Amino acid sequence: MRICIIAEGSYPYVVGGVSGWIHSMIKTFPEYEFVLLTIIANRGMSGKFAYELPENVTEVHELYMEDADWGTVNKRHKKRLNLKEYHALRSLVLDHEVEWDAMFDFFRDNTVSINELLMGEDFYHAVLDCYNLKYPDIVFSDFLWTMRSMYLPLFLAMSMEIPEADVYHAVATGYAGLLGCMGKHFYKGQFILSEHGIYTREREEELIKAEWVQLLYKKIWIQQFKKMSQVAYDKADIVTSLYQHARELQIELGCPPEKTMITPNGIDYRKLEDLPGVPPEHEGYIHIGAILRVAPIKDVKTMIQAFAYAKKRCPKLKLWIMGPYDEDPDYAAECFKMVEIMEIPDIEFTGRIQVADYLGWMDMTILTSISEGQPLTILESFAARVPVIATDVGNCRGLLYGEDDTYGKAGVLTHIMNIEEIANAMVYLAENVLVRKTMGEVGYQRLMRKYKIEDMKEKYGRIYQTAEQRMNPAQEEKREKDRAAILR
Repeated sequence: MRICIIAEGSYPYVVGGVSGWIHSMIKTFPEYEFVLLTIIANRGMSGKFAYELPENVTEVHELYMEDADWGTVNKRHKKRLNLKEYHALRSLVLDHEVEWDAMFDFFRDNTVSINELLMGEDFYHAVLDCYNLKYPDIVFSDFLWTMRSMYLPLFLAMSMEIPEADVYHAVATGYAGLLGCMGKHFYKGQFILSEHGIYTREREEELIKAEWVQLLYKKIWIQQFKKMSQVAYDKADIVTSLYQHARELQIELGCPPEKTMITPNGIDYRKLEDLPGVPPEHEGYIHIGAILRVAPIKDVKTMIQAFAYAKKRCPKLKLWIMGPYDEDPDYAAECFKMVEIMEIPDIEFTGRIQVADYLGWMDMTILTSISEGQPLTILESFAARVPVIATDVGNCRGLLYGEDDTYGKAGVLTHIMNIEEIANAMVYLAENVLVRKTMGEVGYQRLMRKYKIEDMKEKYGRIYQTAEQRMNPAQEEKREKDRAAILR
């Protein structure tokens, strides 16, 4: 079976999080052929992989959202849309009974200059109708240019040539989910949608905080992301989430409940057994490990400030910030400068590491993120029997305090950006060795109950087998012919 994994801004270009999950999934199912359809910023990122691709990855296709070629004018295309095409475009812009399949066919069947489409009469009149019906009190020229900037990435996505596959597995809604819908439409493949975070809510949070977008336009952008999520929910055959509250959010956003399924993350705990202890040169400290990308979403600055306060109360503390800092070099530089200016001792930025080389001698780990799904770093800490301090985002509460077991606490939960709470948690665990040991053991028991790689493989194995059984006869016949040709 040929599976097309569709990812946006993650695998195989950055490490950790969703990327780590995709890499693990592909390696977990060596019997399947995987094709990657990746959404990245621009051609400058092309081929710059942070992972060595597994042998069962046979192709990589890239979609560039800041593509310099979008304005090419040397393409043959019709100057005006026919009535059917215009009706589909208008339904999309007005978000009224959107004719998605007609739009997919339009971009596939016509050699379209996106530049001339956005600047042309048909798009102008569709936007004008939308303006008159919904937003007549704002400046039309501003509205028109906002709509052009909003539809440019959407049209780029719909212009993408989709690789043929039996199953399309998108790891988000948004543009990735849209490409999954297109794969199902063109090749009749099964469409699986897996959300680690709820894409629409994450984009909504980002837009609310954005200073460059006026309030009304924030609402328009948010509606655009909701529109894309809805088509993914509607056309997906199965929609997975990592935990119960995420499933509830999907249903709230319009996903049919009968399609939903909870599939928790799973890790290979065996790789984190018999870990090396603390090296002699680092003895005498109480070690705190932060396994993360140095990026704004991880809120490393709050972590650094909290450590500074905790260090004054507990001088034996040492913080290890373990992970790459090339994703956002400016933010990383600000973090380095903060440590320097505040003259905080015993903070080490290690860069990219092998987790197993360090985790065995950590006394606790910490995550101060402002947004998460179900962090793999927490599960890795559990595998090493290490307690965790984490902010109350995503499924961190369920992992640390339990959802359907009575094991107890496996760490300390704090509010986001609360320096005092985070500092107190560091000091509390530093001063209570028995509590650390007990929490570490609770985490291990919770992991072994339902977060092992075998548990994840069993659930997705059933999903992929179901998708394989649902393949239509034409797909199956073509696949058998391809296999026979390879054997010849």
